[in-house]
Amino acid sequence: MPDVRIVSLLPSATEIICALGLEPQLVGVTHECDYPPVVRDLPKVTHTLIPTDASSLDIDRLVRERLQSARALYTLDLPTLEALRPDVIVTQALCDVCAVAEEEVKAAACVLPGTPRVVNLEPQSLAEVFASLHQVAEAVGCQSVASQVVARLEARVAAVAERAAGVPYRPRVALLEWLHPPFSCGHWSPELVALAGGEEVLGRAGVPSRTLSWEEVVAAQPEVVFVACCGFSVERTLADLDQLADHPAWQALPAVRQGRVYVTDGSHYFSRPGPRLVESLEILAHALQPASQPQPVVGPAVVYVPQQQRTAANA
Repeated sequence: MPDVRIVSLLPSATEIICALGLEPQLVGVTHECDYPPVVRDLPKVTHTLIPTDASSLDIDRLVRERLQSARALYTLDLPTLEALRPDVIVTQALCDVCAVAEEEVKAAACVLPGTPRVVNLEPQSLAEVFASLHQVAEAVGCQSVASQVVARLEARVAAVAERAAGVPYRPRVALLEWLHPPFSCGHWSPELVALAGGEEVLGRAGVPSRTLSWEEVVAAQPEVVFVACCGFSVERTLADLDQLADHPAWQALPAVRQGRVYVTDGSHYFSRPGPRLVESLEILAHALQPASQPQPVVGPAVVYVPQQQRTAANA
C-alpha cells in the first residue's frame, strides 16, 4: 500500500478509506467516525457545536439557524490536524450539515505543512458513491484495489435488484430521515427503495431531502414507513417515534395501522454515502419483501412497537 498519511473529515470517507485497505495510512478522523471500530482510537480533528442532549426539534432549529448564517456545525481542531501532517484530506461539500465547511478545509490545507491534497466527495447517487471509492483510490495510488471492492459491492446490489424484479407488488414507501419535523429521504435513498422493490412516495432521487408536513405524509398514503433518522441510533429513534404515538396524522398512515413501521440505525445506514449503503439496501429489501429477500448479515430492521405495548410485553 502507498505510504500516504490520510485524514478523514467525515464518517463515510473513513469507511471508504478502510474498505480500500488504507486503514494503516489513516492518521486522523472526525469525532463521529466509529466504523470500523478500530478507528475510534485515532486522533479526532473535529468538534461539534450540537449539544449531546439536544432534542430533535432543538437540533433542527440549530441546523436551520447555522445554515442561515452560513456557519458550520462542525469545526476543525487545527493544532491536532497540523501535528498529524497529512498528505491527503478527504472531505465533502454535499451536505452543509454533516461536515466541516469546505472553505475551512481549503483554508487549513493552505497553511498545513506540505500543503496536503484535498479530496472532495459529492456523491448524489449509488453509482457516484461507488465512484467515490475510485476517487479516493486515485488520490493515494491504489486504483486496482478500488475496482475489486466496487465490483463486489455492485454484485450484491445486482443480486437484490434481480430478486426485486420478480416481486408481484411494490409497496408505497416513505423513507424518513427525520421525525421532528418529518423529512423525506433524498440523493441515493429513493434509488435504494426502488432497487429493494418499493415505490418511494415522498423523496426524489438525486436531490436533497426536504422538510415535510404531516399532512403531506398522510396524503402520500405510505404502506410502509421506514425510519432512518440521520445520526441517530435505533434507541434514540424509537424514543422520537413514541412521541408521535397519539398524533392524529401518524395514526392515519396505512403503514402504522398495518404495523409496517421499521426502524434502523440512521447513524450507520442510509445517511453515510459509503460501502455500507449496500448493507442499507439489503436491510431495506428484507423489510419490504421478506419472502424474496434474505435477512441481511447485519440483522433486520426493527419493527416499531409503541412504548405502551413494549412495556406491557415486558411486564
